[in-house]
Amino acid sequence: MSHNDDLRAFLRSRRARLQPEEIGLPKDGGRRVKGLRREELAALAGVSVDYYVRLEQGRNLNPSDTVLDAIARALRLDDAERAHLFDLARPPVKRRRPPRRPQRIAPATYQLMETLDLAASPALLLGRRMDVLAINRTARALIGDLHALPARDRNYARFVILDGNARELHADWATIAAETVAALRLYAGRQPDDPDLSALVGELSVHSEEFRRWWADHQVLARTSGTKRYRHPVVGELTLTYQALTLPDDAEQTLFVYTAAAGTPAHTALRLLAQWTASSPADVPEHV
Repeated sequence: MSHNDDLRAFLRSRRARLQPEEIGLPKDGGRRVKGLRREELAALAGVSVDYYVRLEQGRNLNPSDTVLDAIARALRLDDAERAHLFDLARPPVKRRRPPRRPQRIAPATYQLMETLDLAASPALLLGRRMDVLAINRTARALIGDLHALPARDRNYARFVILDGNARELHADWATIAAETVAALRLYAGRQPDDPDLSALVGELSVHSEEFRRWWADHQVLARTSGTKRYRHPVVGELTLTYQALTLPDDAEQTLFVYTAAAGTPAHTALRLLAQWTASSPADVPEHV
């Protein structure tokens, strides 16, 4: 899809989500469209119907920040959705760009991930498109050795969507997978001209009906923190909290750190995983 196609589909999906009664309009059982009509949304945003129709049709109007803010408020977008709207409404400048350099891992990040092993905390470093840049020993014991895969397959979204082990490992696989797709969609809005992203989306679309459905929903998500439930084949069920940390040297690198409260069964399970892998060397490549 083109950038204009994505903008059109995103606005339509958000408008369809908002029900008339949510904005004080009477519920009308005779509506032919799901959600708000275009003219209702335009009135809420304080723009003309013609302007909004042209915007939703993906015409390059170069809307101002004020207009986009008004539309975001009218659609009741959250922070991630608002950022995505701004990305889609600002078509990328067509110019020759130098090839993107491989992402390199700072020595301090390597050391941090080793230190997290000592604390029995799984750590996973993701880069562009959710490519797996590094994984510490405890994380390998928890989710599998993703760096044992061929270089082109070291992608977290590919692992979650296509790997049968991921379905077994995640107790709430459908929720986790849908959130992963939403996070990938957010990245796509920022980097629409990434050829490797296009290849990844194409591959996942071919092999996963669920992915095609979730991608078409145009949900977006900025992952900052949350919980995940695992069904580990050795240590059993455990619920972990994660924090997503953007690294200062590379805004396209995010370190996911998983923890459990001291004294809980999950904390004991993590300590067992860390002990079993203590003799294994950390697997962090120089670059990806």
